[in-house]
Amino acid sequence: MATERKIGIMGGTFDPIHVGHLVTAEAVRIEYGLEKVLFIPAGSPPHKQESHVTSAVHRYIMTVMATYSNPHFYVSSIEMDRPGPSYTIDTIRALVDQYGGDTQLYFITGADAVGDLPTWNHIDELLDMCFFVATARPGCVSAVDDVVKHFGDKGLECILRLDNPELEISSTDIRERVKLGRSIKYIVPESVESYILKEGLYR
Repeated sequence: MATERKIGIMGGTFDPIHVGHLVTAEAVRIEYGLEKVLFIPAGSPPHKQESHVTSAVHRYIMTVMATYSNPHFYVSSIEMDRPGPSYTIDTIRALVDQYGGDTQLYFITGADAVGDLPTWNHIDELLDMCFFVATARPGCVSAVDDVVKHFGDKGLECILRLDNPELEISSTDIRERVKLGRSIKYIVPESVESYILKEGLYR
């Protein structure tokens, strides 16, 4: 009997990608025995339409650089290649078509983003198509518990929690550090740091 494929999905703006993303993806990969993790930079994030987001090409290149050394990490341009806002439902539908309905998809997200799940486009369909893995820092677990209760049995079945001492890093803070001329060494991979400086991003 063939073993079911298990693939992780790490979506995000990745503006820029940082070591917190990488640590989280690797922790989930090991915990759930995932074959690989697909990093999917958002093309045009619907929740950031009013704010400036760095060019998708820059964000894609940085994500490739950051993940290249891990043989289980891959980068997909699926959302960048699709016109219009990047909705998760469209991406998951496309991945189900690509990998087949017998592949288990694990969408990796932070506990803070999980709190917004009830407002996501076609969330009931999403819960039928993939698992959500909420990586929660100590003290953030209540938000995950609340949203699980909101969805009842479906939430218990499809929203998983992985307690992870996630590094307190944010892309917003990294951009601010660069703007102020402060060091981002060891917060992002060395290749990403070099790319940001060479391309003059976030100045």
